[in-house]
Amino acid sequence: MDRLHGMKTFVTVVESGGFTAAARKLDVSLSVVSRVITELEAHLGVRLLTRTTRVVRPTETGTAYFENCKRILDEIEEAELTAAGTHAAPRGDLVVTAPVLFGARHVTPIVVEYLQRYPEVDVQSLFLDRNVNLINEGVDVGVRIGELPSSSLQAIPVGRVRRVVCASPSYLQEHGTPRTPADLLSHTLIQTTAVNALAEWRFQEEGETRPLRFTPRFATSTNDSAIAAAVAGLGLARVLSYQVAGELWDGKLRVVLADYEQPTLPIHVIHREGRHAMQKVRAFLDLAIDRLRGDKSLN
Repeated sequence: MDRLHGMKTFVTVVESGGFTAAARKLDVSLSVVSRVITELEAHLGVRLLTRTTRVVRPTETGTAYFENCKRILDEIEEAELTAAGTHAAPRGDLVVTAPVLFGARHVTPIVVEYLQRYPEVDVQSLFLDRNVNLINEGVDVGVRIGELPSSSLQAIPVGRVRRVVCASPSYLQEHGTPRTPADLLSHTLIQTTAVNALAEWRFQEEGETRPLRFTPRFATSTNDSAIAAAVAGLGLARVLSYQVAGELWDGKLRVVLADYEQPTLPIHVIHREGRHAMQKVRAFLDLAIDRLRGDKSLN
């Protein structure tokens, strides 16, 4: 069998999430895609994909094989671009992901600058408040906030942020400033991450992590609306420091209970290409790392 063709087909199936989508992308019939994958698995003597009626996912062996195929195919493309004399100019499609608010405030300006620098690259941004699987969803570069689990992804630290409790000066003047986490129970609280009947914030007290459980007066699924409510003087919200950097700078919000904050959270730029990333990825990484590390609100 044509192993290079098999690799390309397999990578497309994984990135597309199924045989039908891969067939459309490759402009071939569904039977051709199915036959190529069957021949590839027979050639390797392993099962690469788990097939169900709704989804197709790589097996553990298939995931490792996907990463190797992706690297090999990218290196072939890079070699062809170098031979054609276009190595210095990034080109192609780039997919990046980040949390919604972080993407809007910090990644979008980087993407705009990147696109203005490199006119032969197109970018797709996936700004979602969930951990996107870079391999399964065909993402090149991502931003993660928080401790990272062990994985084969490459991770570059670019900053740290705090979990802060904040309120408007007018609210604090009218209702008083809480001095301990327990004081929050007598205040109006805004829950920022999910619409649940019972919420929980964690604080550091006497060297231990202690939960504070409460029923929020206002529960919302978006950080923007929680911040807007806090700025309007409704109550206290708990968010990440970068999300309210502008409001804190302008004096629209004030941080309380800073002495009880949990340890800061790391910010990483992650990618899956190892040391030999393609030019389009390397160029974006270089720009993103420089801009994010230079942002005072992230450090």
